[in-house]
Amino acid sequence: MQPEKEQKRKSFKQKLVLKSSLSKETLSEFLGTFIMIVLGCGSVAQAVLSRGHFGGISTISVGFAMAVAMAIYVSGGVSGGHINPAVSFAMCLYGRMKWSKFPFYVGAQFLGAFVGAATLFGIYYDGLMSFAGGQLLTVGENATAVIFATYPAPYLSLANAFADQVLATMLLIMIVFAIFDSRNLGVPKGLEPLVVGLLIMVISSSLGLNSGCAMNPARDLSPRLFTALAGWGSDVFTAGNNFWWIPVVGPMVGAVIGGLIYVLVIEIHHPDPNRGFKAEPSEDRPEKYELSVVM
Repeated sequence: MQPEKEQKRKSFKQKLVLKSSLSKETLSEFLGTFIMIVLGCGSVAQAVLSRGHFGGISTISVGFAMAVAMAIYVSGGVSGGHINPAVSFAMCLYGRMKWSKFPFYVGAQFLGAFVGAATLFGIYYDGLMSFAGGQLLTVGENATAVIFATYPAPYLSLANAFADQVLATMLLIMIVFAIFDSRNLGVPKGLEPLVVGLLIMVISSSLGLNSGCAMNPARDLSPRLFTALAGWGSDVFTAGNNFWWIPVVGPMVGAVIGGLIYVLVIEIHHPDPNRGFKAEPSEDRPEKYELSVVM
């Protein structure tokens, strides 16, 4: 009787198992990005809605960085834990991943970020409704749109904002390439997500003043779109002189430059050009791409 029950349990689990490696990776990217948004933007929500009593810039920097690390721990073993279209773009551009997977990864990242924003909105709904007398504001001292997406400082021009996002993402990709380069100093296996978290922490602590250091099109655009639909309106796209496109385009440009600098200045000069940055095939994970990230 017992073996029969066990057999039924096994067959039920087997029915749920995805056969396609691309499906597994897509689902992994969705879940990883979802976790990053709920925990990362959640740290912003706690600081904003408590008016600084339960958090501030320090807790946001730590909270978002650790949210990324936890998301990578969940998704990294299946899809590489990119959780960022700019990372996936750099991976494809520099031969770490097939271009055919790019739209699936990016689609999953944008969808995961949107669902994450919707989930966070639901969890903090009562807090949002009581914060400014039920008003959902984009700018001003009672603004809550900043919980979900980044907005520029009042003094910031669009040109400066674009340069800010390019530089931040350039550094992000360059150092992530170094972290996962087996021919460089490297990081002890299993600690890579924590080091990526520390990387995001230092970037947000040094380059976060201008516009919040998004460095991730999915992290910014999907939650912004959600806020537009959830009651904040079109102001989320027009605020800051139509700033919304900067955290979408800037990181993609920065990813190209950051990857190129690392490849030209460090990677091609290693003694053995055939080692490092390779997919690790296995029966369960046909193609595991050991590169992760971001905020």
